[in-house]
Amino acid sequence: MTEVSRATRGHGLLEPYLARRRARQANRLLPTNLRSGRILDIGCGSFPYFLSHTSFREKVAIDQLPPTSASPDIAWHTLDLNAEPRLPLPSGHFAAVTLLAVVEHLDPTSLVELLAEVRRVLAPGGRVVMTTPASWSDGLLHWMARWRLVSAEEIEEHVYAYTQALLGWYLGKADFPMQNIRSGYFELGLNMWATADI
Repeated sequence: MTEVSRATRGHGLLEPYLARRRARQANRLLPTNLRSGRILDIGCGSFPYFLSHTSFREKVAIDQLPPTSASPDIAWHTLDLNAEPRLPLPSGHFAAVTLLAVVEHLDPTSLVELLAEVRRVLAPGGRVVMTTPASWSDGLLHWMARWRLVSAEEIEEHVYAYTQALLGWYLGKADFPMQNIRSGYFELGLNMWATADI
């Protein structure tokens, strides 16, 4: 499998397709007026598929793993956010922050702290975009992992399943204005997205 099509750890027949769909959904949720600024992608994986397929003036990546290869247009920070949910970045620095297929891997007891950090690094008018599997799809994802349709390594690391209401609660606890939080489903309802603006 080539590096470009290797969007996640492990192997799964549908992984490249799902990464493309996730990137497409995230790009739809990021308005054009933000793209002249900086974007931070948290939990991008060792190959930052989404950052490589989006257009922003500056791109910054955070993951617990180092990159598989250097990309000259992406600044990289290796950081384990389960161990320390703080972002070593200046306040008000980013027009957008993305967490795509990430929150299900994080310790839910520190998610509010991480989302408060996301809010801190967002500039006024900025947006956070999150995607995560719908809570009802957990059993189906484990079945798909057994049949190598999705990465078993990724699925086995899921620590929590979310609902739209719960994502909204976490964003609200992190001081995002409730009236600026939106959410929905994609991929036939298997996945959810949520956005919050400041």
